[in-house]
Amino acid sequence: MKPLTRRQMAWRAAQDLEDGAYVNLGIGLPTLCSDFVPEGREIVFHSENGILGMGPAPKPGEEDPDLINAGKQLTTLVPGGTYFHHNDAFLMIRGGHLDVALLGAFEVSQGGDLANWTTEDPNFPPGVGGAMDLAVGAREVRVLVEHTTKDGKPRIRKSCVYPLTAPHCVKRIYTNLAVLDVTREGIVVREMVAGLDLAGLQALTEATLILANDWKKLEAPAV
Repeated sequence: MKPLTRRQMAWRAAQDLEDGAYVNLGIGLPTLCSDFVPEGREIVFHSENGILGMGPAPKPGEEDPDLINAGKQLTTLVPGGTYFHHNDAFLMIRGGHLDVALLGAFEVSQGGDLANWTTEDPNFPPGVGGAMDLAVGAREVRVLVEHTTKDGKPRIRKSCVYPLTAPHCVKRIYTNLAVLDVTREGIVVREMVAGLDLAGLQALTEATLILANDWKKLEAPAV
Protein backbone atom coordinates (compact mmCIF):
# COMPACT_ATOMS: atom_id res chain seq x y z
CA MET A 1 0.00 0.00 0.00
CA LYS A 2 1.37 3.40 -1.01
CA PRO A 3 -0.54 6.44 0.32
CA LEU A 4 -0.94 9.49 -1.90
CA THR A 5 1.34 12.46 -1.35
CA ARG A 6 -0.17 15.81 -0.42
CA ARG A 7 0.16 17.02 -4.01
CA GLN A 8 -1.52 13.87 -5.30
CA MET A 9 -4.39 14.44 -2.86
CA ALA A 10 -4.77 17.97 -4.22
CA TRP A 11 -4.66 16.66 -7.78
CA ARG A 12 -7.41 14.14 -7.05
CA ALA A 13 -9.67 16.75 -5.46
CA ALA A 14 -9.17 19.11 -8.41
CA GLN A 15 -10.38 16.46 -10.87
CA ASP A 16 -13.90 16.65 -9.42
CA LEU A 17 -14.28 20.41 -9.89
CA GLU A 18 -16.72 21.26 -12.65
CA ASP A 19 -16.08 23.65 -15.49
CA GLY A 20 -17.15 27.17 -14.51
CA ALA A 21 -17.25 26.45 -10.76
CA TYR A 22 -16.44 29.12 -8.19
CA VAL A 23 -14.28 27.39 -5.59
CA ASN A 24 -12.80 28.61 -2.32
CA LEU A 25 -9.45 27.12 -1.35
CA GLY A 26 -8.94 26.89 2.40
CA ILE A 27 -5.64 27.33 4.19
CA GLY A 28 -3.20 24.44 4.00
CA LEU A 29 -3.52 21.45 1.72
CA PRO A 30 -6.43 22.83 -0.37
CA THR A 31 -4.30 25.71 -1.68
CA LEU A 32 -2.36 23.16 -3.74
CA CYS A 33 -5.46 22.43 -5.83
CA SER A 34 -4.96 25.54 -7.97
CA ASP A 35 -1.86 23.83 -9.43
CA PHE A 36 -3.97 21.05 -10.94
CA VAL A 37 -6.83 22.51 -12.96
CA PRO A 38 -7.91 19.80 -15.42
CA GLU A 39 -7.18 20.63 -19.04
CA GLY A 40 -10.04 22.33 -20.81
CA ARG A 41 -11.81 23.53 -17.65
CA GLU A 42 -12.12 27.04 -16.29
CA ILE A 43 -12.35 27.04 -12.50
CA VAL A 44 -12.51 30.36 -10.66
CA PHE A 45 -10.60 30.06 -7.38
CA HIS A 46 -11.59 32.32 -4.50
CA SER A 47 -9.56 33.17 -1.39
CA GLU A 48 -11.02 34.68 1.77
CA ASN A 49 -8.34 37.37 1.97
CA GLY A 50 -9.79 38.92 -1.19
CA ILE A 51 -8.93 37.09 -4.41
CA LEU A 52 -11.08 35.95 -7.30
CA GLY A 53 -9.22 34.24 -10.11
CA MET A 54 -6.36 32.82 -8.07
CA GLY A 55 -3.81 30.92 -10.12
CA PRO A 56 -1.19 28.29 -9.33
CA ALA A 57 1.87 28.80 -7.17
CA PRO A 58 4.43 31.02 -8.92
CA LYS A 59 7.35 29.48 -10.77
CA PRO A 60 10.87 30.19 -9.45
CA GLY A 61 11.85 33.71 -10.39
CA GLU A 62 8.26 34.82 -10.99
CA GLU A 63 7.28 35.44 -7.37
CA ASP A 64 5.49 38.68 -6.49
CA PRO A 65 5.61 39.41 -2.73
CA ASP A 66 2.37 41.40 -3.02
CA LEU A 67 0.39 38.38 -4.25
CA ILE A 68 -0.44 36.06 -1.36
CA ASN A 69 -3.30 33.70 -0.51
CA ALA A 70 -5.18 33.29 2.77
CA GLY A 71 -2.36 31.11 4.14
CA LYS A 72 0.19 33.87 3.46
CA GLN A 73 1.74 31.81 0.67
CA LEU A 74 2.81 33.35 -2.61
CA THR A 75 0.31 32.90 -5.40
CA THR A 76 -0.58 34.21 -8.85
CA LEU A 77 -3.59 35.58 -10.70
CA VAL A 78 -5.05 34.18 -13.90
CA PRO A 79 -5.97 36.67 -16.67
CA GLY A 80 -8.95 38.64 -15.37
CA GLY A 81 -8.17 37.76 -11.74
CA THR A 82 -8.41 40.46 -9.11
CA TYR A 83 -7.62 41.44 -5.53
CA PHE A 84 -10.14 43.31 -3.37
CA HIS A 85 -11.08 44.00 0.25
CA HIS A 86 -11.58 40.89 2.36
CA ASN A 87 -15.01 42.20 3.41
CA ASP A 88 -16.12 41.69 -0.18
CA ALA A 89 -14.65 38.20 -0.16
CA PHE A 90 -16.82 37.36 2.85
CA LEU A 91 -19.88 38.89 1.20
CA MET A 92 -19.36 36.37 -1.60
CA ILE A 93 -19.14 33.55 0.95
CA ARG A 94 -22.11 34.61 3.05
CA GLY A 95 -24.19 35.45 0.00
CA GLY A 96 -24.05 31.87 -1.26
CA HIS A 97 -22.01 32.66 -4.37
CA LEU A 98 -19.48 29.82 -4.02
CA ASP A 99 -20.16 26.43 -5.53
CA VAL A 100 -17.56 24.52 -3.52
CA ALA A 101 -15.34 25.11 -0.49
CA LEU A 102 -12.28 22.87 -0.28
CA LEU A 103 -11.19 22.86 3.35
CA GLY A 104 -8.66 21.16 5.59
CA ALA A 105 -9.72 19.43 8.79
CA PHE A 106 -8.60 18.00 12.10
CA GLU A 107 -11.60 15.65 12.19
CA VAL A 108 -14.75 14.80 10.24
CA SER A 109 -17.60 12.79 11.77
CA GLN A 110 -19.68 10.13 10.06
CA GLY A 111 -22.54 12.64 9.99
CA GLY A 112 -20.44 15.20 8.10
CA ASP A 113 -19.58 17.38 11.11
CA LEU A 114 -16.43 19.41 10.57
CA ALA A 115 -13.79 20.28 13.17
CA ASN A 116 -10.95 22.35 11.76
CA TRP A 117 -10.40 25.46 13.85
CA THR A 118 -8.90 24.29 17.17
CA THR A 119 -7.51 21.24 18.95
CA GLU A 120 -7.70 23.09 22.30
CA ASP A 121 -3.95 22.56 22.64
CA PRO A 122 -2.48 25.64 24.41
CA ASN A 123 0.70 25.19 22.34
CA PHE A 124 -1.28 25.23 19.09
CA PRO A 125 -3.22 28.50 18.74
CA PRO A 126 -6.73 28.28 17.26
CA GLY A 127 -7.25 29.28 13.65
CA VAL A 128 -10.52 31.18 13.70
CA GLY A 129 -10.91 32.46 10.16
CA GLY A 130 -13.36 31.99 7.34
CA ALA A 131 -14.04 28.27 7.78
CA MET A 132 -17.22 28.78 9.80
CA ASP A 133 -18.61 31.09 7.14
CA LEU A 134 -17.55 28.75 4.33
CA ALA A 135 -19.02 25.69 6.02
CA VAL A 136 -22.50 27.23 5.89
CA GLY A 137 -22.13 29.62 2.95
CA ALA A 138 -20.72 27.40 0.19
CA ARG A 139 -23.14 25.19 -1.71
CA GLU A 140 -20.92 22.16 -1.05
CA VAL A 141 -18.07 21.50 1.37
CA ARG A 142 -15.35 18.99 0.55
CA VAL A 143 -12.45 18.19 2.84
CA LEU A 144 -8.82 17.24 2.19
CA VAL A 145 -7.20 15.54 5.16
CA GLU A 146 -4.66 12.81 5.83
CA HIS A 147 -6.52 9.70 6.92
CA THR A 148 -4.84 9.47 10.33
CA THR A 149 -2.83 11.71 12.63
CA LYS A 150 0.95 11.42 12.80
CA ASP A 151 0.59 8.95 15.67
CA GLY A 152 -1.95 6.84 13.77
CA LYS A 153 -5.20 8.00 15.35
CA PRO A 154 -8.25 8.23 13.07
CA ARG A 155 -9.39 11.60 11.78
CA ILE A 156 -12.68 10.25 10.42
CA ARG A 157 -14.65 9.56 13.56
CA LYS A 158 -18.10 8.57 14.76
CA SER A 159 -18.27 11.91 16.57
CA CYS A 160 -15.75 14.74 16.55
CA VAL A 161 -13.78 15.23 19.77
CA TYR A 162 -12.61 18.73 18.89
CA PRO A 163 -14.97 21.74 18.88
CA LEU A 164 -17.06 21.87 15.72
CA THR A 165 -16.65 24.37 12.94
CA ALA A 166 -20.11 23.41 11.67
CA PRO A 167 -22.41 20.37 11.85
CA HIS A 168 -23.53 18.19 8.92
CA CYS A 169 -21.75 20.20 6.24
CA VAL A 170 -19.13 17.89 4.66
CA LYS A 171 -20.20 15.99 1.53
CA ARG A 172 -16.94 14.44 0.31
CA ILE A 173 -13.59 13.60 1.94
CA TYR A 174 -10.28 13.16 0.11
CA THR A 175 -7.57 11.42 2.12
CA ASN A 176 -4.19 9.94 1.26
CA LEU A 177 -5.87 6.52 1.25
CA ALA A 178 -9.39 6.96 -0.09
CA VAL A 179 -12.20 9.09 -1.51
CA LEU A 180 -15.25 9.00 0.74
CA ASP A 181 -18.78 10.38 0.47
CA VAL A 182 -20.88 11.36 3.48
CA THR A 183 -24.41 10.07 2.87
CA ARG A 184 -27.58 9.50 4.87
CA GLU A 185 -26.67 5.82 5.09
CA GLY A 186 -23.14 6.54 6.33
CA ILE A 187 -19.67 7.07 4.89
CA VAL A 188 -19.36 5.41 1.50
CA VAL A 189 -15.95 4.41 0.13
CA ARG A 190 -15.73 5.43 -3.54
CA GLU A 191 -12.00 4.86 -4.10
CA MET A 192 -9.09 3.21 -2.25
CA VAL A 193 -5.36 3.09 -2.98
CA ALA A 194 -3.93 -0.11 -4.40
CA GLY A 195 -3.10 -2.76 -1.81
CA LEU A 196 -5.78 -1.65 0.63
CA ASP A 197 -9.10 -3.38 1.22
CA LEU A 198 -12.16 -2.33 3.20
CA ALA A 199 -11.00 -4.15 6.35
CA GLY A 200 -7.64 -2.39 6.23
CA LEU A 201 -9.24 1.00 5.70
CA GLN A 202 -11.80 0.36 8.44
CA ALA A 203 -8.98 -0.42 10.88
CA LEU A 204 -7.72 3.14 10.34
CA THR A 205 -11.19 4.72 10.59
CA GLU A 206 -13.42 5.11 13.63
CA ALA A 207 -16.58 5.79 11.64
CA THR A 208 -18.28 2.78 10.05
CA LEU A 209 -17.51 2.51 6.34
CA ILE A 210 -19.70 1.22 3.50
CA LEU A 211 -18.02 -0.02 0.33
CA ALA A 212 -19.66 1.28 -2.85
CA ASN A 213 -20.63 -1.42 -5.34
CA ASP A 214 -18.80 0.51 -8.07
CA TRP A 215 -15.72 1.47 -6.01
CA LYS A 216 -12.50 2.09 -7.90
CA LYS A 217 -8.79 2.02 -7.28
CA LEU A 218 -7.51 5.45 -6.24
CA GLU A 219 -4.71 6.42 -8.61
CA ALA A 220 -2.86 9.68 -9.15
CA PRO A 221 0.04 10.68 -11.39
CA ALA A 222 3.45 11.54 -10.01
CA VAL A 223 2.93 15.28 -9.55
